[in-house]
Amino acid sequence: MAAAPALKHWRTTLERVEKFVSPLYFTDCNLRGRLFGASCPVAVLSSFLTPERLPYQEAVQRDFRPAQVGDSFGPTWWTCWFRVELTIPEAWVGQEVHLCWESDGEGLVWRDGEPVQGLTKEGEKTSYVLTDRLGERDPRRFKRFSCLSFPSSRDYSLTLYVEVACNGLLGAGKGSMIAAPDPEKMFQLSRAELAVFHRDVHMLLVDLELLLGIAKGLGKDNQRSFQALYTANQMVNVCDPAQPETFPVAQALASRFFGQHGGESQHTIHATGHCHIDTAWLWPFKETVRKCARSWVTALQLMERNPEFIFACSQAQQLEWVKSRYPGLYSRLQEFACRGQFVPVGGTWVEMDGNLPSGEAMVRQFLQGQNFFLQEFGKMCSEFWLPDTFGYSAQLPQIMHGCGIRRFLSQKLSWNLVNSFPHHTFFWEGLDGSRVLVHFPPGDSYGMQGSVEEVLKTVANNRDKGRANHSAFLFGFGDGGGGPTQTMLDRLKRLSNTDGLPRVQLSSPRQLFSALESDSEQLCTWVGELFLELHNGTYTTHAQIKKGNRECERILHDVELLSSLALARSAQFLYPAAQLQHLWRLLLLNQFHDVVTGSCIQMVAEEAMCHYEDIRSHGNTLLSAAAAALCAGEPGPEGLLIVNTLPWKRTEVMALPKPGGAHSLALVTVPSMGYAPVPPPTSLQPLLPQQPVFVVQETDGSVTLDNGIIRVKLDPTGRLTSLVLVASGREAIAEGAVGNQFVLFDDVPLYWDAWDVMDYHLETRKPVLGQAGTLAVGTEGGLRGSAWFLLQISPNSRLSQEVVLDVGCPYVRFHTEVHWHEAHKFLKVEFPARVRSSQATYEIQFGHLQRPTHYNTSWDWARFEVWAHRWMDLSEHGFGLALLNDCKYGASVRGSILSLSLLRAPKAPDATADTGRHEFTYALMPHKAPSPAPATSWSAFSVSSPAVLLETVKQAESSPQRRSLVLRLYEAHGSHVDCWLHLSLPVQEAILCDLLERPDPAGHLTLQDSRLKLTFSPFQVLSLLLVLQPPPH
Repeated sequence: MAAAPALKHWRTTLERVEKFVSPLYFTDCNLRGRLFGASCPVAVLSSFLTPERLPYQEAVQRDFRPAQVGDSFGPTWWTCWFRVELTIPEAWVGQEVHLCWESDGEGLVWRDGEPVQGLTKEGEKTSYVLTDRLGERDPRRFKRFSCLSFPSSRDYSLTLYVEVACNGLLGAGKGSMIAAPDPEKMFQLSRAELAVFHRDVHMLLVDLELLLGIAKGLGKDNQRSFQALYTANQMVNVCDPAQPETFPVAQALASRFFGQHGGESQHTIHATGHCHIDTAWLWPFKETVRKCARSWVTALQLMERNPEFIFACSQAQQLEWVKSRYPGLYSRLQEFACRGQFVPVGGTWVEMDGNLPSGEAMVRQFLQGQNFFLQEFGKMCSEFWLPDTFGYSAQLPQIMHGCGIRRFLSQKLSWNLVNSFPHHTFFWEGLDGSRVLVHFPPGDSYGMQGSVEEVLKTVANNRDKGRANHSAFLFGFGDGGGGPTQTMLDRLKRLSNTDGLPRVQLSSPRQLFSALESDSEQLCTWVGELFLELHNGTYTTHAQIKKGNRECERILHDVELLSSLALARSAQFLYPAAQLQHLWRLLLLNQFHDVVTGSCIQMVAEEAMCHYEDIRSHGNTLLSAAAAALCAGEPGPEGLLIVNTLPWKRTEVMALPKPGGAHSLALVTVPSMGYAPVPPPTSLQPLLPQQPVFVVQETDGSVTLDNGIIRVKLDPTGRLTSLVLVASGREAIAEGAVGNQFVLFDDVPLYWDAWDVMDYHLETRKPVLGQAGTLAVGTEGGLRGSAWFLLQISPNSRLSQEVVLDVGCPYVRFHTEVHWHEAHKFLKVEFPARVRSSQATYEIQFGHLQRPTHYNTSWDWARFEVWAHRWMDLSEHGFGLALLNDCKYGASVRGSILSLSLLRAPKAPDATADTGRHEFTYALMPHKAPSPAPATSWSAFSVSSPAVLLETVKQAESSPQRRSLVLRLYEAHGSHVDCWLHLSLPVQEAILCDLLERPDPAGHLTLQDSRLKLTFSPFQVLSLLLVLQPPPH
């Protein structure tokens, strides 16, 4: 006889169900306590420790010693290998058997010499399925249990190896996640046993947890919420954990509830397996290789068990590592890619920072990445995938377009500190007008776990309701890897089409974007950069990494240019394509979004500096070889030629080597992308059209430098009191103010130390004041004049600077050396300008953009610290002031004050960040109109318009036999321009191509008298494929 219905109290009913599935309470009698049945310890356990990351074949040959549960191992970054000998009782025939393993650190199970699954408590992977049904005579059941032997007891035996890395999913921070790693941390094995797993109990637990989630998520005002709660309560009534025969009745109740479907208008969630793995962050690069193996082999195992499961994977570099280190695993990834379950995405070499890399470096991310995916997986990626980066350049849409990509997925703007970004699905229009379709998963995460709460948040949080009815749902543990679990998949499959909830389908990124594109008429458009209102300390942290990045971008540019010119002019020269690819890939690796930004541990920073040193060393060797081949037979008077690798003619003062190691100054003129001989000694001091530099020190200790173009006045402590554009008499420094003012700020963020500088740091501004009498004349005039001074920044830090003005030079340079030993301080230099403008201009990739100099709105105020590349400028009609730099990225213009960010001193995750000696140069240039360029010598290329810059010259990636070059140019002023490109090389054919160097079928250009006519729209990037004539023999 059925029990009479009773009035139910919401809270007690809810908590009754919670206790029935609880892992903490009443496990002696609740359902959770029946998840595992009979168990037994492993037969034999042994281990060995090593500081190395050994290959499997080498590790298994080592001397294993007896081990037991409770043993400790370590320290941090070591590896403990366990040999696990198992004997499964015959009594367990017909049942699912797991190896239950719980230890600190990250584990990887090896079976038959191949990795089969990752194990980590943090990633909820604490058991490995030995067999889903142990049986004696069914060969299909033994296929995945191939190392069985049959002792006399008729039990089943097997030997596995578990490789445990002595670090957690998120490194080994001492006291907090982002603290510097604890080098002495020890790890412990807390469980190693065999157990029977009850799959029916697991499925009931999934159902009950989902019903609880629906009841809580929909709340007391929703009819469906009560239906979920009462269904769960009735399941508890009919389910006796001690009597499995009662389980089907409970299962049927759940199936009836989940089988009630929603309507046609339900929002559709596209659930894609995901495992964001930082290429380096709180762990070194080499550990990432193992993280990839642990995560991806686990995903493969899920694909085998769930044919509908689709897993998206980005970053060609990580796949290349796995190909090299785990060839068997890599072959299986390719196999599942053919099935459509393993889906390469992103198209880039790594998930790079979206702000700091140059435009050309961003192009190379796609060029190297897309070519890798095409070669290894048979097709290029159709979507850019950058879920975790610290902002997005306004030139990314154009770069994506040029690389065959029209779709973009990210989510980091959900971290905005001040303003909520108004869209999740929208069109993004870049600097040149290129548009791409963008989707930010509305759940604001790339590491979902399949809970009802997350599913409901995805719908409720969607800021494009009524415009977009599809959303991405990326599930799986991420950042440090881990990836999806079977439980996550079981939840999502159960929620596929349930009344009261959005529709959930296991899907691919291509399916998601196709659905969004099919109904995109109502989507809004965002124009310009996507600025992250957080993590703006990353523009400055780890100054040596920033300097290495800028220098190595320049070195590779120069090597490619000179090698291309040498290839065109010498039949014997071999273009160093393989060496350049290796060096580019090192640079691209360092441009990962936690490396070039400086938000990594000390070990990673040191590895990055080694990468830069490799690029400098090998790059300079290649540079010398190319220059020698290019200039063969054309030595100057001293056997020297001066090469100009920039796309404009230059007249500059240079320090030229003399016998015995000395140097002498000379004024030299070199054409664009060409060379000229060193002037003979008699002409080192020519009769100049320009005035020589005059240097005067006044009795009060102040110094004036004047070259007839600009006049610079420094007070006795080295601050800039006046900067005059001589021709017009226009003063650039604000009245009553001083420039070159160093300022120190307290720099204590809320949490993300290396990442964040907070707005309130501006309230702690302290000018660094020097002592009168420290300014002295350096070079006394003529071709060059200079003055130098020392400045004590604090009791622990000091600075020396030489202020340099050269003949004919429109800017004054500040060569700076800092010995920096601070904690949570921020050093900047300020220049108050006699200029009024509501907008300042900042160089970005292939162009520039304007940002406000005021704080009118919260969007303006949130940009109190921004990023720029080589210059920023504040201009009014007819006059402006530009601040240039050789290796800095952090900047701001507030009112009329230009500020360049120089050094920070965070203590996490690298306690040593920025400590030590730094050298950098910045320059200040007042300007009215561009000055005329001097006459030329031999030039490989020149452009008729100053608005168009020739950025890159390189050999084409494909068909080296055809001797083809690629040129990349861009319009830099923001204007429509027709111009001529003058060529001095023997060109046979010229074709427009995209950024991946694929020719445009309609892009053939006519060569007229060694000239090509080109047409640009504002900030447009054009690439040309030049086929060279065969070399003379």
